[in-house]
Amino acid sequence: MPSALPDGEPVPDDGSLPQRALDGAADRPLGFYLHVPYCATRCGYCDFNTYTASELGGTSRDDYAATVVEEIRLARKVLGDDPRPVETVFVGGGTPTLLDPADLGRMLAAVKDEFGLADGAEVTTEANPESVGPASLAALREAGFNRISFGMQSARQHVLRVLDRTHTPGRPEACVAEARAAGFGHVNLDLIYGTPGETDDDWRASLDAALGAGPDHISAYALIVEEGTQLARRIRRGEVPMTDDDVHADRYLLAEERLSAAGMEWYEVSNWATADDRSARCRHNELYWTGADWWGAGPGAHSHVGGVRWWNVKHPAAYARALAEGRSPGAGREVLTDEDRRVERVLLELRLSQGCPLSLLAPTGAEAAHRARDEGLLEPEPYERGHAVLTLRGRLLADAVVRDLVD
Repeated sequence: MPSALPDGEPVPDDGSLPQRALDGAADRPLGFYLHVPYCATRCGYCDFNTYTASELGGTSRDDYAATVVEEIRLARKVLGDDPRPVETVFVGGGTPTLLDPADLGRMLAAVKDEFGLADGAEVTTEANPESVGPASLAALREAGFNRISFGMQSARQHVLRVLDRTHTPGRPEACVAEARAAGFGHVNLDLIYGTPGETDDDWRASLDAALGAGPDHISAYALIVEEGTQLARRIRRGEVPMTDDDVHADRYLLAEERLSAAGMEWYEVSNWATADDRSARCRHNELYWTGADWWGAGPGAHSHVGGVRWWNVKHPAAYARALAEGRSPGAGREVLTDEDRRVERVLLELRLSQGCPLSLLAPTGAEAAHRARDEGLLEPEPYERGHAVLTLRGRLLADAVVRDLVD
């Protein structure tokens, strides 16, 4: 089942925020994340907050959009006369495209009605390749979506089978063409490397297939085997092997080689976009990585406004019940200290191609940064200009470098 939510202090029934969270809001970007927790089947590696039909406990997908609209209206009340238009909207899941495009459009329209969308706002939905077609993609584009992210994961059938993915090889590439024909200006493909049984040739084939489809953004993530998932149980029983860190490193180097040769450049450790088009980057994820404000609507969704982070109850039935009773669906929250926010900036910004300012580092972290520069983990030229930027080798060891720099 999905991973547990963290503990935290209670969220007020009206969802109100401390005044300090609202101070200076006009100077920060605002985004919305809309979570759709439904999946046709559960992938063996996934621990996201998702539910199949048998797990819904009497709730209906048919009512879901109206429930999310209620939380968007709650957000308007909580943020008061906040003048900011929304710069990014990201609909994730789950499988958002299990809902009718009209329902996704209804949720987006609520954001636009309550807050307004900034000129050139980025509006993304995730989609599984088997859950869309030319007609639904055209309907999504008509509803206002201008960016779409397809879960490709691999071009090899035996790898997809281990991941419990149900689409056939070649379908994600066809989806890219269909999305372009529908008018989507930006298309992403998600890939996973390090699946048990995947070879270097399998990974090369996946990269080449993804590039051949012509997206302007590719995300490539190392498979993380989460406790409690079906894949973790299969590995524990010895049914499939565990992939080691050296293989992950080799696959990452292959990704960097193939993607950069094709005219893409990394801008976050796991994300590449067309080098000559900054708009190809996922602006919504950049809000997360740079500590901006976003409201997450939906079961289990997380939000952050001005140093206050909160998360919603997980189950769709509990979520719908709270909103029907006029209560915030928040399950808990934490008010970040200045030190918490400093550490988070280092953790997140160091993963970006522009890096993080050395001025954020405590004395021990600054000493670690000096050593990392000498060891070839940080780029020397940005270092001299006061920024810690990971080298390619540093990206391979990003988690360890970050740990040293936040000490």
